Order: sequence, then C-alpha cells, then structure tokens
Amino acid sequence: MYQAFEFRQGKLPLLISMPHTGTWLTDAVAAGLTEEALKLQDTDWHMPRLYDFAEAMGASLLMANYSRYVVDLNRPADDQPLYQTATTGLFPDINFDGTPLFRDGLAPSKEEHDRYLEMIWKPYHQQIERELSRLRDEFGYALLFDAHSIRSEVPRLFEGRLPDFNLGTNSGESCAPDMQSALVAACDAQQQFSHVLNGRFKGGYITRCFGRPEQHWHAVQLELAQLNYMSEDYPFGFEADTAQPTQALIQQLLQAMLNWAVGHYRK
Repeated sequence: MYQAFEFRQGKLPLLISMPHTGTWLTDAVAAGLTEEALKLQDTDWHMPRLYDFAEAMGASLLMANYSRYVVDLNRPADDQPLYQTATTGLFPDINFDGTPLFRDGLAPSKEEHDRYLEMIWKPYHQQIERELSRLRDEFGYALLFDAHSIRSEVPRLFEGRLPDFNLGTNSGESCAPDMQSALVAACDAQQQFSHVLNGRFKGGYITRCFGRPEQHWHAVQLELAQLNYMSEDYPFGFEADTAQPTQALIQQLLQAMLNWAVGHYRK
C-alpha cells in the first residue's frame, strides 16, 4: 500500500507543498537505479527541516514521501513539457545532468508507471485540491507556496550559477499582481541573497494548475539554490548556520503573502 504523502493541517489560509522532498523508492525503481542514482542527487533535501518554522506559524504542510525518481509530482499527468529548455519528465529516466538513472533494461514498466500515477501522483494533487478548497471555504481565499530547491550549478539546465531565490508565478498568471509585487519587495529589502522573478523557473505544474487567482487561489513557487542551506556534495548535509538567514527570508516571503491577502480581502 502506498502512503503518498505526509500532511499536517494548520490554522492559516496557507498551504506549503513540498513535492520533491521524498526519498522512498518502490521495489522496481530501487532494483533498477544505477549506483550513482541511488544517491538521489536531485532530491529537494532537508526541506521539512528548512521549513520547520512554518508549522509553528500555522501553515498547513504537504510533504511527498516518494522520490521524484519514482514519479515527479510537479509534472502533468500527460507528461507534456513545461519548459522549452532541458528538463526531466513525469517518470524521469535521466538525472538533471543528463546521465541515465536506470541500468539497461531495468527501468520500471508501463504497468508500474500507471500504478505510480494512480497511487502516488493523484493522491498528492487531490490533497492539494481538498486543502485549498477547505481554506477558501473558511477564509474566502487560499495561498499555496510550492517549495523547491536545486543545486546552484546545473549546466544542462541553466548557464552559470542560479540566483539564490527564484520566484515563479507562471509569468504572473498564478497569483494576484500585488501579491507578486509584495514578494519581490521582500527580496529587494535585503542584500544578502540574489533573487529573480520568473527566470529559469517560472513555476512547475503545481503552481500552474492550482494558481487560480480568479477563484481566490494564489500560488507561488520558490526554487532555492541549495548552497544557501546545505552542502551540494554527497551526502548532502544540512548546514544550520548557513540555513538560518535563508529561513528568515523564506518566513518573510510567507508573511508577505499572508499580509497581502489580509489587506486585500478585508477591503
């Protein structure tokens, strides 16, 4: 039986989704991965720890249990590409750097993939839908923050070093313009971290699917360069001193979303 995610319900109109923090593997995937792929390099490592302040704030938390090497929860079920540049798919067969994930002939079968879609992908998205609906019913609106991280340098995906904080709003379509402006202002108010809005990462499927400002669902993705809170080298250890200022800015971003929503919906 698949336990697709861990969910903790909060008291604020804010859901934080972590679709790539999972490290569980199915038997079929574990049996087929190369020795290097078993390091799960493309995981969003330590995200629950990085966001450990969020539950105390009152946010709801949704955290994937299964690795993106099983099924990528931030890709559409039909596996249509989200970016024109290099990327990975719903059922990845290559790493971010382009090397194969599976040994020859040992990738999971179509039947396995269909099972992962039904038992892991669908429940995760159904839980987002349920929680955003619940929040909107209670508060009149719902906020979704899709939390991600990635190595700061991945030549196959982008040139040079990635900015520290990469905010994505599907080119302004997934949240209200004033909320987007409030997030940029929070980043502009500090000088430690570089940032960009709708750069290489404009928001994946979750942001694009559930960002429905016309229905009072506002979604934002943060792609965080991992060197701001952890070692990017195996075994990918958490670095608490480095993480502390990073956590502070993330908290400011979440608070900016909440403050905007309170001001907007109480007018």
